[in-house]
Amino acid sequence: MKNGAFPHYLKGWHLRVLLRKGLNLNRLSSVEADLKPLPPLAGADAPAAEDIRAVALASIEDMKAENTVEIDLAGKTSLADTMIVTSGRSDRHVGAIAERVIKDLKDKGFGNARVEGLPACDWVLIDAGDVLIHVFRPEVRGFYNLEKMWGADRPQDRAS
Repeated sequence: MKNGAFPHYLKGWHLRVLLRKGLNLNRLSSVEADLKPLPPLAGADAPAAEDIRAVALASIEDMKAENTVEIDLAGKTSLADTMIVTSGRSDRHVGAIAERVIKDLKDKGFGNARVEGLPACDWVLIDAGDVLIHVFRPEVRGFYNLEKMWGADRPQDRAS
């Protein structure tokens, strides 16, 4: 066998029959395989929540979002570790902020985030795994008041 490849006669159903009968075609015994696990694939490491959070906050700041609040959800829910709530000045600004966050997360290798509300742009929810990002128009944000629900102070409340 060259480079671990199976001989030509062990292709297709022959190989399946041998595997079904329990023939060990590995070069390592099962004990050796347990002692020497395979190295992780390149890029297979799960991104840290801190990295996702940092990318999202940088995107939000670059797009000049207003009244950004970060809420620590650890111990409160299993949905995510962090929730970021921010506002745009208009529906176009809300859409632009959301699209920039989505693009930056994808460009940095965090995959495609799940998005809700982008067509209307009143309230856009971006689910990036361990980080939830809410982008509101100011009127809608005041109506739903997520900060109060999750126990964080709004920026205006802290200033006064």
